[in-house]
Amino acid sequence: MEMKLFSLLILLVVVPIGVISSDQPLNDDVLGLIAFKADIQDPNGKLVSWNVDDDNSCKWDGIKCNNRSNRVTELVLDGFSLSGRLGRGLLQLQFLRKLSLAKNNFTGSVTPNLTQLENLRFLDLSENSLSGPIPDEFYQQCGSLRSISLANNKFSGEIQDGLSSCLSLVALNFSANQFSGLLPSGIWSLHGLRSLDLSDNLLEGDIPTGIEALNNLRSISLRKNMFTGLVPDGIGSCLLLKSIDFSENNLSGNLPSTMQKLTLCNNLNLHENSLSGQVPDWIGEMKSLEALDLSGNKLSGEISISIGNLQSLKVLNVSNNALTGSLPDSISNCKNLLVTDFSQNSLTGSLPSWIFQLGLQQVLLSGNRLSGSMDSPFSPLGENSQKVQVLDLSDNALSGDIPSAVGGFNSLQVLNLSRNSLDGGIPASIGQLKALDVLDLSENKFKGSIPLEIGGAISLKELKLEMNFLTGTIPTSIQNCTLLTTLVISRNNLTGQIPAAVAKLTNLQIVDLSFNELTGTLPKELANLNNLLSFNISYNQLQGELPAGNFFNTISSSSVSGNPSLCGSAVKKPCPTVLPKPLVLNPNSSDTTPSGSIPESLAHKKKILSISALIAIGAAAMIIIGVIAITVLNLRVRSFPSRSTKALSFSGGDDFSPSPTTDANSGKLVMFSGSPDFNTGAHALLNKDCELGRGGFGSVYRTVLGNGRSVAIKKLTVSSLVKSQEDFEREVKKLGKIRHPNLVALEGYYWTPSLQLLIYEFVPGGNLYKHIHEGLGGNFLSWNDRFDIILGTAKSLAHLHQMNIIHYNLKSSNILIDGSGEPKVADFGLARLLPMLDRYVLSSKIQSALGYMAPEFACPTVKITEKCDVYGFGVLVLEVVTGKRPVEYTEDDVVVLCDMVRGALEEGRVEDCVDGRMQGKFPADEAIPVIKLGLICTSQVPSNRPDMGEVVNILELIRCPSEGQELLV
Repeated sequence: MEMKLFSLLILLVVVPIGVISSDQPLNDDVLGLIAFKADIQDPNGKLVSWNVDDDNSCKWDGIKCNNRSNRVTELVLDGFSLSGRLGRGLLQLQFLRKLSLAKNNFTGSVTPNLTQLENLRFLDLSENSLSGPIPDEFYQQCGSLRSISLANNKFSGEIQDGLSSCLSLVALNFSANQFSGLLPSGIWSLHGLRSLDLSDNLLEGDIPTGIEALNNLRSISLRKNMFTGLVPDGIGSCLLLKSIDFSENNLSGNLPSTMQKLTLCNNLNLHENSLSGQVPDWIGEMKSLEALDLSGNKLSGEISISIGNLQSLKVLNVSNNALTGSLPDSISNCKNLLVTDFSQNSLTGSLPSWIFQLGLQQVLLSGNRLSGSMDSPFSPLGENSQKVQVLDLSDNALSGDIPSAVGGFNSLQVLNLSRNSLDGGIPASIGQLKALDVLDLSENKFKGSIPLEIGGAISLKELKLEMNFLTGTIPTSIQNCTLLTTLVISRNNLTGQIPAAVAKLTNLQIVDLSFNELTGTLPKELANLNNLLSFNISYNQLQGELPAGNFFNTISSSSVSGNPSLCGSAVKKPCPTVLPKPLVLNPNSSDTTPSGSIPESLAHKKKILSISALIAIGAAAMIIIGVIAITVLNLRVRSFPSRSTKALSFSGGDDFSPSPTTDANSGKLVMFSGSPDFNTGAHALLNKDCELGRGGFGSVYRTVLGNGRSVAIKKLTVSSLVKSQEDFEREVKKLGKIRHPNLVALEGYYWTPSLQLLIYEFVPGGNLYKHIHEGLGGNFLSWNDRFDIILGTAKSLAHLHQMNIIHYNLKSSNILIDGSGEPKVADFGLARLLPMLDRYVLSSKIQSALGYMAPEFACPTVKITEKCDVYGFGVLVLEVVTGKRPVEYTEDDVVVLCDMVRGALEEGRVEDCVDGRMQGKFPADEAIPVIKLGLICTSQVPSNRPDMGEVVNILELIRCPSEGQELLV
């Protein structure tokens, strides 16, 4: 009786009087459902059938009843677009067994009385906007529940230990919420549990012991939390487990050997943790594995050959570790393998023959030390090679040609061979790859022209060929690649005009043709490229007026600089207006010159003009002859490098004494201390395998002295660096006297008129760019490492500026990391070796540092000072803290790091900019002031930037705030 009164009270309170029918009594189910409907919004009218005039609720949408009692047993309203709060009307459905309100927009908290429905077995409130903690009372009467899903809501607080009262639970899903705190050990008392998903929360601490009690567990996911400690040893007792996902936590130590007993497990995902040790040999005992992901850990040693025992394996990912050795041949036994990812390790050896014989769809081997040619795995190729969709061999030491057989990879969508030492020509068979979306051959040594057949790759969206030695013209056949969005062929030796065919690629967003030898005028049709985000043609020999309209009305000056004959507002140079001069004859003249002939006075002027033209032509011819002569001499010098190198003769100490060698090709070598044996060094200079890198000022090689010590030798580019021997030695002598813990020491030099070498100390730890963006050695930099690098770099620049030396070329690839993690700044002062400090020449030499260049480089009236180094340092600070490059290209935009961080600061979310790979492990009271300091250093006005001495003081106060007052507001 009391329940009836309560039901009527609910109905009177929440249901409008006008909809209550007095003809028939309403049962509890109808009362409860009408009360539930009154509390919510139904914008799409999904519940229109819920009418109080129809007392048979079993016919309503989303309702199922017991055939005998006609009582509601299931309420399933998934995806009905309902909103509002979960009212008490549901409590009237006393025979309800299944309640599913998933994929709606319900808000508020969950009522703890919901579990009082004694018959409720299945509760699904996933994918809503419910929030707040789950009260302990919610679990007190949940004994009948077999499945609970609260996934994808906004629940918070701790998971109460009362959950252990739900003894009948078979499935528990609390994923994608904001639950925090420790995982209660009582959860292991749910012995009937088969599926447990607590992923994507904020849970922390060790995974509690006792998991071995879950004898029925089939699936467990603790992914994307903050768990620490070891993978629990007891997990090996859950013999029915088929899926384990502990990824994206901070688990450490070795994998427990008990896991080898999980012979039914088909999915093991442990990526993005801090696991160490080797890939265990017992991994081959987990013979049901179909997916194995150990990526993003600290695993070392060689890849276990026991992986070859995993006959069911389809996906193997061990990327981003510190694995060494070669790829085991035993993997050829994994006949079902579809995806392999070995990228970002230290694997050596050659490409294995099995990579194209297993029917793999994805082959990812980037960021290793693989060497040799690509010929072996391409011969012979079977039908399985046609299944390859992604082939990424970038950032290795592969050499030789691309086999023409690559054209047989009919399914290939991504081909990335960038950052290797591949040479020869680009094979014409590339044009046979009709499914190819991305082709990246950048940063190799390819020669010859871009093949005309490239137009056959009609699905291309990204074409990247920058930093090679390509010659010839841009093929007009490229117009067939109508889906192309990215075209980057900068830093080559391309000639000729930009073809009008480029203007037919209407999907183009990013175009970079900079640093080539392109000539002629720009096709006016380029103005029709409505999707352009970036169009860089800087440092070519283009001329005439820029296209008018759309993107080109607002193109940045840096994108067109270095083309002296271009004109228009972007280059701040007006285009001349050329109008024909009219021929005016005096009608009163008595001259009787016949019609159609030239008056004598005009004929005289024509003769004078012809003489002037002859003089101009003669001058131009002399210039051309001079250029050709210099070019021939340079080519002659470059074609006989061994003669200059073998002629090294030595003098030691600080006395710059001339070499006693009198041969015309001999040079002068000076070491600032000692006279080491360079016999092996001269040979190494000619060995491309010893090349460490190339920059705007030349190539760098590693060589070993007679005493076993390594040095780095920079072979300077002859063009624009040739000074007199006296000037060269004077400047180098100044640089050689500079000593600082954070500067790479210059130890000597070698001089001939055609070959100049600078000899530096060798820093073994690689450059900062690779540590930040490529995780050199498998480890990403901690906050303390990053702060020390920023501070050390600042101290080195302050020291240089005290000696009146401007670096000019500061960037992360010019900062080396020594064995103790200390930064050492390289390439300082090389601009002093230029014949004249011309902005155009200087900019061409530091072309790879465009993202770091201060804005005053683009303004000829502003003086270049040490403040340009401060600007570059500010960009570097933001790069180190955020882990992002100074300029990044996305599918939809070009993101300038300074602008992105400045916008985040204005919106109050600057902390979000810090590199996410540190997983929140950084002191905000240091990181935020450092970011602000970086933004101050990148001020557009040079006078607003601090001096590097001030920067050092600020950084030291940020680290030790007790020594100074608040720094940055």
